[in-house]
Amino acid sequence: MAVIWARTALLSDGWANAVRIETSLDGIIRSVTADTSPQGQIVGILLPSPANIHSHAFQRSMAGLTERRGPDPRDTFWTWRQLMFRFLDRLNPDHVEGIAAFVQMEMLEAGYSANVEFHYLHHQPGGAPYDRLAEMSDRIIAAASTTGIGLTLLPVHYQYGGCDKRPLGPGQVRFGNDFDRYARLVEDVAKSVSSLPADCRTGVAPHSLRAVAAEDIQSVERLAGDGPIHMHLSEQQAEVDEVISRYGARPVTWFLDNCNAGPRWCLIHCIQMQAEETERLARTGAVAGICPVTEASLGDGIFNATGWLGAGGALAIGSDSNIRISLTEELRALEYSQRLRDHSRAALAAPPQSTGRHLFELVNQGAAIAAGRNSGEIREGVLADLVALDDESTCLDSRSGDALLDSYIFAGDDRLVTDVWSAGRHLVQNGRHRDHDQITGRYREIMRELGDAI
Repeated sequence: MAVIWARTALLSDGWANAVRIETSLDGIIRSVTADTSPQGQIVGILLPSPANIHSHAFQRSMAGLTERRGPDPRDTFWTWRQLMFRFLDRLNPDHVEGIAAFVQMEMLEAGYSANVEFHYLHHQPGGAPYDRLAEMSDRIIAAASTTGIGLTLLPVHYQYGGCDKRPLGPGQVRFGNDFDRYARLVEDVAKSVSSLPADCRTGVAPHSLRAVAAEDIQSVERLAGDGPIHMHLSEQQAEVDEVISRYGARPVTWFLDNCNAGPRWCLIHCIQMQAEETERLARTGAVAGICPVTEASLGDGIFNATGWLGAGGALAIGSDSNIRISLTEELRALEYSQRLRDHSRAALAAPPQSTGRHLFELVNQGAAIAAGRNSGEIREGVLADLVALDDESTCLDSRSGDALLDSYIFAGDDRLVTDVWSAGRHLVQNGRHRDHDQITGRYREIMRELGDAI
């Protein structure tokens, strides 16, 4: 048993003061009591901590190496992707484990308690499988064992180079499996994840409508068991055009007409949606997994969050390319993109809740669904996924209630994070992960080994 005491906490039914939280040995919140005397681990402001629902860990190590325009005068995601393909051919399993540990540490220090890893780097350079098919997935799992983060690992099915089932290109062969080999991979990964704490789990991820044949998507879904299913959908206009050409429908429309859309699904990006598609998809209960910093970095576009939330849609946040891992910046970028597009202010507020309060609670709720994780709020019976903020910061001085979240998200940053718990595991204290120096040291070694690989 552990006891956490917060001067202020955001509970499932609103703000409370002098809150005592008792957790069990398996990381479940056993009791929540307000108006108590200080005891146990004392913190300032205590909030539920969300999962980061979309990450390609290895891409963190190429952050900052692609800020140059290619030969095409209109550089886009597709030119960036060619640079990414060149980079990943340098990566070996040891690199991936060290990079993933660093990414997970950064997520924890930013206030996330869990990581949903959309993992598609499976094979050796040239495409030959490792002796153990799940070698690369095992390295993500090893990283989670080091960092303690709650992990939902999604091995990705990636079979084709486009909707016409063309073969994978040279930069894609490390991703590829036919369905039978992918099914074996999913089985192997599930066995490996069982070595982690009980809050960790697996799901499945058909990469996209470009990379998985239409007839195989439901087969992939069946492999998930009771786990979540994630897929990139309607990310770029070129993808929309290719799907229309092949299937005679836009990606979201085709998905809605041909797949079992619902809360088990998390659709990543969903930027290129029409109003009617937005409303239809939102009503299914599927989660939209938005990665505003990466979407801005790659010039993909702006997710229609006002329309999505207006239709009752569920929403979660990820860091995708990991060019910058920051919970506050993702939330800020999401809100500010709506303001810039619509020439408005407080676009995602939901009176009487403020913008920050509404966004923060929505993202926690959506992340719990997308990660298949019993979390997202502070109440008895859920995982102790918690983040504490420094209430002595000048940024939060004299603030109370929803203004605390507004100041944290829009006037502060991740440096306000003092402590993070993942399923009761106290991993971040005084703003630093318990193994910060060791993990960072290994990451520095890897970066020196890779050099300017692009």
